[in-house]
Amino acid sequence: MRIIFKRSYNQDLRIAKHSGHFLWYGLLIALALAAPLMTDAFYIGELTRVLIYALAGLGLMVLTGFSGQVSLGHAAFLAIGAYTNSVLLGMGYSSFIAIPAAAVLSMLAGMIVALPASRMAGPYLAIATLAFAILVEDMIVKWDTVTGGNRGMAVEPPTFFGYQMWEPWQLYYLALLLLILGIFAVLNILRSPAGRAMIAIRDSEVSARSLGVHVTGTKLYAFAVSAAITGLAGALFAHYLQYLAPETFAILLSIMLLLMIVVGGLGTVHGAILGAILIGLLETGISIGKDLLPGAIGTLPGLEPLLFGAILVGFILFEPLGVYGRWVKVRTFFEYFPVYRKKAFKRQRAYLKTERMH
Repeated sequence: MRIIFKRSYNQDLRIAKHSGHFLWYGLLIALALAAPLMTDAFYIGELTRVLIYALAGLGLMVLTGFSGQVSLGHAAFLAIGAYTNSVLLGMGYSSFIAIPAAAVLSMLAGMIVALPASRMAGPYLAIATLAFAILVEDMIVKWDTVTGGNRGMAVEPPTFFGYQMWEPWQLYYLALLLLILGIFAVLNILRSPAGRAMIAIRDSEVSARSLGVHVTGTKLYAFAVSAAITGLAGALFAHYLQYLAPETFAILLSIMLLLMIVVGGLGTVHGAILGAILIGLLETGISIGKDLLPGAIGTLPGLEPLLFGAILVGFILFEPLGVYGRWVKVRTFFEYFPVYRKKAFKRQRAYLKTERMH
């Protein structure tokens, strides 16, 4: 059992709480860097998809996990990032311009959505973000002179200094780099006053407002950061798909992103990573399962949304802290064994009494 003695308030602001974090996360990064050397192109592509999902889940985690704002429309920010990156590359711009532009345009769209959405909560906010996702999907279809409409558009490979990255391992390393930078940025945001304000709003908006937190401004900031990170993932997603079509960014993708962070563990950076791994495995499992099932069942429309919805409801009811929350409980149990209290491992209430004032 590791016991950390704190001698300064600044210790709470450190990214790594103890030296063991440097060791284990360093080994994890080393393993990720060596992964393309140990597998073939197919599995490199699957790992790249997981990294892109993790980056998109990290963006949604900022909004839903850290600030408590539910979104069913994050596929729209993925679409904005993907199409912005693809259009700029098609115009001859470098990825040095196209990828940041995808993040910036997604951030601006997130701020536009946040202006009316910051006054909403609960199901009303979810419906508003869902409406935004449907609006973006319709715009992609109607604006066929730019997006290609229903016929879609091909995506140029990432281009840096005139060099085009055609190989799967090159896209893998680009996705890994952007994911590491995204995680580092989110961890630093959480250490800042703005990050602490987001968490305060998530735990109790009434209490945060009474302590002087600018609730509307903080929600606007959370939407902007979340949309920017998701747009960045959208730019990578376009390169992974190599061909964009409007139906790719339907409501199912938004549900999958929400499922990812709930299953992984709401309110934790680890949850976005674990959720991406699990959802990536689940997608592959569903594809294999459809081939094994009888034809009358495997070809049923709506089978994937049904499974995603059932898993989401199951985790909300029986394991609201997700996979990472369960891991923390198991780790704590063995750290304190045999001196432990059963009540410490029971589900705790996640709301304050002030929330009952609404």
